[in-house]
Parts: sequence; C-alpha cells; structure tokens
Amino acid sequence: MRHRHVRHDRHQPLYTPAERERRDNTVWTLVQGVLAPLQFLVFLVSLVLVIRYLVTGAGEAAATISIVVKTLILYSIMITGSVWEKVVFGRWLFARPFFWEDVFSMLVLALHTAYLLVLFTGWLDVRGQMLVALAAYAAYVINATQFLLKLRAARLQQAREDAAAQCASEPAQAWGGAE
Repeated sequence: MRHRHVRHDRHQPLYTPAERERRDNTVWTLVQGVLAPLQFLVFLVSLVLVIRYLVTGAGEAAATISIVVKTLILYSIMITGSVWEKVVFGRWLFARPFFWEDVFSMLVLALHTAYLLVLFTGWLDVRGQMLVALAAYAAYVINATQFLLKLRAARLQQAREDAAAQCASEPAQAWGGAE
C-alpha cells in the first residue's frame, strides 16, 4: 500500500479558516510579531560588531555579548514559535505550511548552539568563534527570508479571500440594475 505525502504548493491555502482564526486570536502571534523584529535588530547590531572585530580586532567583548544575546533571542523565538504552531496547527513543529522553514530553523539553531559550544569550551580561537557566528548568521538570513516570503504569501491569500468574499456579497448589477 502506498502512502501519499501531503505537500504544500501554491494552490493550497496557507491557513484554513479555523487555523487563521486561531492565529488571529492567540497572544503567541503578537509575541512572534515582537520577537522577530527584535531579533533582526539585534542581528544587525551584532553583525556590525562581529565584522568590526574581524576587520580591526577591536570590540571582542561587545561582539561576543551581542552573539550570545542574539542566540538567546533565537531560543526564545524558537520556543514561542513552537507554542504558536501548536496553538494554530496542533503540532509543536513541522506543521504543513511551515515544514521547510522549521527544517531550516533547526540548522540555524544548531549553528547558534555550536557557537555557544565553541565559546564556552574554547575549542576555537576568537576568530574561529566569530566565523561560526557568521555561518549561523548566514543561515539565519536565509531562514528569515523564508518566513518573510511565507508572511507575504499569507497576506496575499488573505487579500484574495477578502476580494472574493466582497464580490460574492455584492448584488449582481451586471445588467444595469433596473428590470
């Protein structure tokens, strides 16, 4: 007996009506909406500090602290994001619409955790640690792009559904309105 794999494609809606309602009514959507831009801001500051250290050798402590802060925010957004997925989709991770984003998030998490590991064990020198952080940051940029594209797809889906609902609710006036 063959099993069919359900996959997400462009014609399958991102959210069912029930999922959209749960998404819109949970506090976890707001939490994600606050943490995501905060994480991006911390990422930008940290990226500048890491590059500054790699280019000039100055600011090791500031760069290191910024990477640790970025990693802690990443852990927070991953935990709250999995709670959000559980509330909206009934799964802690790897829900159908966000499967590949979650898969790549695991790589991002692994690279950030690897940074903490090399930082606290001293397995790599500071330059090596900063390069691990840059690898984690590159993966983060890809993952953030995945989520931004998914957010855009959700907004477009909502706009299409709103337009279809408005068309369906308007009286048919195609023949000039008078009988």
